[in-house]
Amino acid sequence: TPLRIPDVLLVEPQAHGDARGFFLELHRSSRYAAHGIGHAFVQDNLSRSERGVLRGLHFQHPHSQGKLVSALVGEIFDVAVDIRTGSPTRGQWVGERLSGENHRQLWVPPGFAHGFVVLSADALVAYKCTAEYAPEADRAIAWNDPDIGVDWPIADVTVSEKDRLAPRLADLPADLLPSR
Repeated sequence: TPLRIPDVLLVEPQAHGDARGFFLELHRSSRYAAHGIGHAFVQDNLSRSERGVLRGLHFQHPHSQGKLVSALVGEIFDVAVDIRTGSPTRGQWVGERLSGENHRQLWVPPGFAHGFVVLSADALVAYKCTAEYAPEADRAIAWNDPDIGVDWPIADVTVSEKDRLAPRLADLPADLLPSR
């Protein structure tokens, strides 16, 4: 389902459950490509965080990464911010609750910043990436940038030093940002 920023998609895989538990496909290339996610995934990441941990807003440029994000255990509020120069939705954000219960996924396209905050006691988050991690291209924008105005559902958050010191989007030179 396209969200308010149409390039960002909410994916709701079908879980087949019974008394033993459930089964679902986290990714099937042909099905996802038919719905606009035709990128090849080259790296899988996994993070575990406690309640209130906020990771983001991260991006790579160059070597932009698209991310297919899932919360395997627990619940997160997952956010995508359009930071592409020349985009009509630049500086806008969308957010969705992803959890081990609702099985939802968020497709964060290349050219977007990504972040999440943990809402449950802890969360296990997996994401498939369309480009490998490139330390020299690793970048962040302020998670609390007032010009973007993400409405994080938790006020008391824990962030890394990198995220605490990240600049506002308006303070980044255009050559450090992806273009549309």
